[in-house]
Amino acid sequence: MGAPPPGGAERGRSGPFGTGEEAAAAVVAVAAMGRLLLALAVGLVAVVAGSQPPLQRRVVREVLEYFHGRGSVHFLFREQSLEGVQERQDPSGTFVQLRVNLVQTNCRKRAQRTHNCKAVENRRRPACLACYKFDTSDVPKVLDKYHNCAPSHHLAVKEIKQRDEAECRAVEDAGKALDALYLPGMFAFSRAYQA
Repeated sequence: MGAPPPGGAERGRSGPFGTGEEAAAAVVAVAAMGRLLLALAVGLVAVVAGSQPPLQRRVVREVLEYFHGRGSVHFLFREQSLEGVQERQDPSGTFVQLRVNLVQTNCRKRAQRTHNCKAVENRRRPACLACYKFDTSDVPKVLDKYHNCAPSHHLAVKEIKQRDEAECRAVEDAGKALDALYLPGMFAFSRAYQA
């Protein structure tokens, strides 16, 4: 035979990664493990989303509808994460406040099929602050709401943050004034007057 080929390994012998067949099997195993990890990660996201209380899921859904309804939005966005989630109950209803971080996808807003949309790196990542007040009925109705969607660094500006806090306090107080202003007989007189 002649001299071994450069690199020190002879043909037919195993190199640093084994034979060609062993290397191919290792690549297939690594690819399968990657798919398994991806499936676990997607499952974990689904479990986390499924563990959100129903009112929080409803707020996130309505925020996405509001955001996509804006004329300046041409691509679909999806929820990337939630921050600052607060849910408080009082006699007038349930107050929900949260910040939804969104990520732009490669699907157009008017696309027919939206189930294969992938997040686009280095694109817009807006955040939406949402405050909702729901009544106490079996199917909660929205008493009041406030949205502010902007690039995430805009929501940190002091003036905007103060305005958002004031608007959210007003939303939280929705329904409370009706209880405080009720006077005996007021309902009976208002009903009689309407007839």
